[in-house]
Amino acid sequence: MDEHTISRLDDKEYEQLVLKNAHPPVRDPDVWAALTAPENLERTRNLVDAVAQRTGNALRTRKAERDQFHQQCLARGAAGKKEWFDTRADFEDWKRRAGNFHQCMLKAKSELNKVQKDVNREAGHQLAQDQRDTLRRLALAVNKHQAVHAKTGGIAEQADYELWQALDRLTVPVGPEQQHVSLRTMLDIYWSDVTPVNEDAERLARGERTMRAAPAGQSTAYAGVPKARHVHNDKKLT
Repeated sequence: MDEHTISRLDDKEYEQLVLKNAHPPVRDPDVWAALTAPENLERTRNLVDAVAQRTGNALRTRKAERDQFHQQCLARGAAGKKEWFDTRADFEDWKRRAGNFHQCMLKAKSELNKVQKDVNREAGHQLAQDQRDTLRRLALAVNKHQAVHAKTGGIAEQADYELWQALDRLTVPVGPEQQHVSLRTMLDIYWSDVTPVNEDAERLARGERTMRAAPAGQSTAYAGVPKARHVHNDKKLT
């Protein structure tokens, strides 16, 4: 019986199934797994909680009635005392069985609460992962925007700088101590796919950096070098 079949049971059938599997030594693990599946967990918890309250109330009510009966028996003298002891065995037997059942329900309730906490923790973890992934995509997009500006040599406006600064201002918790790390650091260490740089690519990148460091895009290494003269021009210069 899977969780979908169980979810379609009426209240009476559902309660019988829960009570039959509430005690760990006699439960069917597959049925209990279906009863505690996310689809059925809340219904199972509510039912066990209701049964536990019902048995707890029954125990308190019967005890109050028994105490009142005891007083009535004492007032009747020897006949009342005899009736009190004659009914004592049945009451103690009921009290033992009801008490054991109540404890079983309380333990099942505690177990179900733990399952619910695990479900909530897992849901929270998944939500955090989704949010972190959203931040990663956002950081990559901002970083790409900044890289395109650097590559094209375009003039950045104030809005661009404020956007890029978000990579340094926004943080995410990382590690067992949940230390806050900036998005830019996350990009540098965790979120960027690093491609090995070969010798030719490094040479081109170094040349590009040299050119960008010079005024008007010209490297200072070539400052003052005259332009080449052509042979056989009209000035006959060599």
